[in-house]
Amino acid sequence: MANKLIGREKECLELKRCFNSDRSEFVIVYGRRRVGKTFLVDQYFSGQYDFSFVGGHKLTRQRQLRNFAKALKKYSGSEKEYKFADWFEAFDVLEEYLESLPHERKKVVFIDEMPWIDTMKSDFVDALENFWNSWAARRDDILFIASGSATSWMVDKLIENQGGLYARITSSIYLRPFNLYETELYLLSKSCKWDRYQMLQCYMILGGIPFYLSLLDVRSSLVQNIDRLFFQKNGVMQIEFEELYNALFANADQYISVVKMLTEHRNGMTRKELSDALKLEGGKLTRVLNNLERCDFIAKNQFYGHKSKDCIYQLVDFYTLFYYKFIANNIVKDEQWWSHNFESRSIESWQGLSFELLCKLHGEQIKKALGISGMSCGLSTWKTIANKETSIPGAQIDLIIDRSDRMVHLCEIKFSKGPYRITGEYEQKLRERMELFRDLTKTRKSLVHTFVTTYGVADGIHSSVVHSEVTMEALFEKN
Repeated sequence: MANKLIGREKECLELKRCFNSDRSEFVIVYGRRRVGKTFLVDQYFSGQYDFSFVGGHKLTRQRQLRNFAKALKKYSGSEKEYKFADWFEAFDVLEEYLESLPHERKKVVFIDEMPWIDTMKSDFVDALENFWNSWAARRDDILFIASGSATSWMVDKLIENQGGLYARITSSIYLRPFNLYETELYLLSKSCKWDRYQMLQCYMILGGIPFYLSLLDVRSSLVQNIDRLFFQKNGVMQIEFEELYNALFANADQYISVVKMLTEHRNGMTRKELSDALKLEGGKLTRVLNNLERCDFIAKNQFYGHKSKDCIYQLVDFYTLFYYKFIANNIVKDEQWWSHNFESRSIESWQGLSFELLCKLHGEQIKKALGISGMSCGLSTWKTIANKETSIPGAQIDLIIDRSDRMVHLCEIKFSKGPYRITGEYEQKLRERMELFRDLTKTRKSLVHTFVTTYGVADGIHSSVVHSEVTMEALFEKN
């Protein structure tokens, strides 16, 4: 295995298991665009395949078949010019070639961007089913790896296939974005000298997407990188959005309409609220939400004390949030806009909201810092809307950790440039909100205030309201 991989230990162990097993293995590697699926497989096997093929975007069936024939000629070393009428013929010749190889070792076959191969009326999936069921699955020496960014296709056509491939997938490897721990490892591998505060800011813009991180020039500051990638004319990350959703989803407009709506409601929306706002109903909305969740663009958050059907959907893709906030409607053609504005109130407000989201996505690290990583805990959110008739004020708690030992952490998440100072007014607000929460939820559990901040809570007469605290250092810990 090549040593260029950052993290991905579990995924590598699974590939190793499949390679060393005593049967043929059908492995799916899937996840959102740019997350590093191809890089994982290429690095693990050091590019040493018995056969490899990459589907072409928007190519016709005949062009795909022609490219497949070219790849077969290359790997087999044959002088023959292959020409296939359909995918059944193509897989027949692949079988013949693989049968010619030594039986005593596993043969590794990697087909990448598989969803792009399955063009209209292509018969590709039917041929793949026939190849696997009638030949490969009956042997013990084939490691067949399929990958693709169109996660909905990978799940529908392969993992949850109701036809000939039903229950035939022997391993599914879902690749998630890096967390902060892995992001720091990656940046350090590039000799990055940024401190963790800058890395945190970087994550709140690019998320943990390896390809996006690879675009950074760590010799420059983060601010300079953001100008270059997002605000300079034809900046790579400025034009990335045009391809991102179209490459992942058919009918991408429906998906974009959902994420755009969620950018306008940073704290999330219920399914009914989304349905009413977008006029998307029933199966269509379910499919869009499921596929966005599968690709780590959105997450379902539970309301404290409510059933799962009452969940809210929140956009959790940092790049999309940043794009809609600062790029999509930016009519000022200032190629150094970020340099000129990065200390503005608008950006401070955005950083506060993004840090809240980052902390929610690193709930396991927060639990570890609190010494409860091995304990059963529920993570949820809570809010109440102001009611003039009952005099109940509006209130919200973005992260609640409900412990099995009947203690509940009401988490306050604050992004600041130094230790966060609690004022007398704020202390009073926290105490009143805790009592409101206790009264409205009817909980009998012990309630405590936990602060999650960048540099901790400043000492002062009002800091006694804090039961426990977690700093950004803890967020960089390994799971």
